[in-house]
Amino acid sequence: MKTTSISTRMISMLFIALILFPSCASSTLIQSTPGEAKLYLNDEYVGVTPYKHRDSRIVGSSTDVRLEKEGYETFTTFFSRDEKADVGAIIGGFFLLFPFLWTMKYKPSRTYELTPLNSYNEVQEDDSSMASKADELLKLQELVEKGLITQEEFVQEKKKILDEK
Repeated sequence: MKTTSISTRMISMLFIALILFPSCASSTLIQSTPGEAKLYLNDEYVGVTPYKHRDSRIVGSSTDVRLEKEGYETFTTFFSRDEKADVGAIIGGFFLLFPFLWTMKYKPSRTYELTPLNSYNEVQEDDSSMASKADELLKLQELVEKGLITQEEFVQEKKKILDEK
């Protein structure tokens, strides 16, 4: 009778452990707009978005995130394992001491929006800069034609205008 009590107790403890250990892990779905961005977690390439991240780190630990996609600015941030209470781990903490280290978990998902590079704006600025340089050169040419400046002065001023950024 005593051995039955011990084996029942052992089976009960094993059953409780099997229920509680999965609650130590937490997962979150990492997405980006636009999708299929290269994803680096703690400076290690892990794949492309969308990506399901799962770990069993303890409460308060954080993960560095870097997203890269051609034509978009590199996006960096982090997330911590302190976003949502994990009821299973809290209940497990009453039976065993260590599950209290996993009482919090990640949000179910997170979406990061990538910012396009300003190539369109840069082209517009370059176009307006070129137009203003052309206007200045035309004015200088008119001054030469009117005899107000010499050809040498025109060449010097032209070089200054074209060398400006």
